[in-house]
Amino acid sequence: MSGRARPRPLRVLVVDDEPLAREGLLALLAAEDDIEVVGQAGDGATAITAARCLTPDLLLLDVSMPEVDGFEVLAALGAEAPPDTIFVTAHDHYAVRAFDVNAVDYLLKPVSRERFTKALQRARERLRRGAGATPRLVELGRDGGLEAPGLTAGPARRLAVRSTGRVRFVRSEAIDWIEAADYYSRLHTGGRSVLIRESMKSLAERLDPRRFVRIHRSAIVNVDRVVEVQTRLHGGHTVTLGDGTRLPLSRSRRRALKALMGKRHS
Repeated sequence: MSGRARPRPLRVLVVDDEPLAREGLLALLAAEDDIEVVGQAGDGATAITAARCLTPDLLLLDVSMPEVDGFEVLAALGAEAPPDTIFVTAHDHYAVRAFDVNAVDYLLKPVSRERFTKALQRARERLRRGAGATPRLVELGRDGGLEAPGLTAGPARRLAVRSTGRVRFVRSEAIDWIEAADYYSRLHTGGRSVLIRESMKSLAERLDPRRFVRIHRSAIVNVDRVVEVQTRLHGGHTVTLGDGTRLPLSRSRRRALKALMGKRHS
């Protein structure tokens, strides 16, 4: 009696310039029964050649390597539809760039088995659905909570703020209000502010609509921080936050603010 055909194995190429790191990944892969390790590479140039010859489904790719780094590997393979990629690195400050190269996931060393298994499952799902059918790096793992701009994986719990070679994560619930800053936006949290390289429109789409509302073309507020809405002497309205910040309220947005405040306090 013939049984159901087994799905073909996920063909993986492991790339890391540290031998011990490669061995650790190979050990994790050995515990998976549907994985075929087609090769390994200790530098970026070798990885490019290997990927072209072996055509793996998935790269486990270190970022920081001498001569040719992980992003340069993908750039070299870009015209040839590079394989899906899980970045495995000791550095978290490359996470924002990972969004732009269609990465499946981004793992920080040392990698736990549980976290590794989740990343592989995402790769399997993407392969099963077809290239490009799953969102880009939906999260920096559910344990990390970093969401990529423009995705529909639920409201962003944390926002990534990139500056001077580092990435700072700001929890959305800690944001008091957001100010337009040309093509960027400025997050105001607890009396401090930080610039984020994302438009107000994008942030309005990503933040929880049960908590945040745009009250003006130049301002988004966390409704929980609103303590008063005032009518100004010569018309118009002003929103006052708990820290004393006063912001203009557009006439066209009064209804949305009133409705949301009613829901939050009902």
